[in-house]
Amino acid sequence: MNYFNLPSRTVVNRVVPKNAFDSYINTKQKKLFTDRIQRITWTHKLSTETINLGFNEIQEIQLFRVELKMKSDVSTLLEIINKSIPYNIVFWVEYKKEFYISTASKHPHPTNDDIAVIDWTFSSDWESIENNPFKLNLSESLDVVFKDLCVQLTDNPDLHDTGLTNIVVNQQEIHRLKNEIKKLSASVAKSKQFNRKVELNKKLNLKKKELHKLMSNDEG
Repeated sequence: MNYFNLPSRTVVNRVVPKNAFDSYINTKQKKLFTDRIQRITWTHKLSTETINLGFNEIQEIQLFRVELKMKSDVSTLLEIINKSIPYNIVFWVEYKKEFYISTASKHPHPTNDDIAVIDWTFSSDWESIENNPFKLNLSESLDVVFKDLCVQLTDNPDLHDTGLTNIVVNQQEIHRLKNEIKKLSASVAKSKQFNRKVELNKKLNLKKKELHKLMSNDEG
């Protein structure tokens, strides 16, 4: 399947056996691979050889189609695959007529060449296959192609002028603030003392302002 309308020379279409990742997983995770995943296919390879674009840090981008047996969260399984392969992977996760995309910024492990370290995972919501809003814009360099997709997955086009490292920091901070806001909101709801509730509400509003600033990429 060529959901991104990629050039024919990028096509691989090779089934990846689920047991290829056995050395990276425990018994429980192996069962999840069996129970939740129908098939993994390495569909495309983006590299200097296949799309004639140069690179700075990202040498290749691999596209994997993951067909599910049920609509479920397989983020832990994608993370295992991501850690076991040094190149950046774009996962097209599919169940019936729906899909979502997941990819991760990562770097080599400092002492173990067989494992990659994930900095941040970018994922979309479930979408209809007929209305795929995401594109792989093959321009400038492989680094730009990858960063452009990551920006699409953040749903914040203002980040286009930001480097990938700073985008990762931005997403990590947004995640941290959302967790803090959730905890503060729960504390406000539970608090019975008026003064304490006022104090917590002040903190909550400050965190919400911080979050809004980050999500709008407002440096000022």
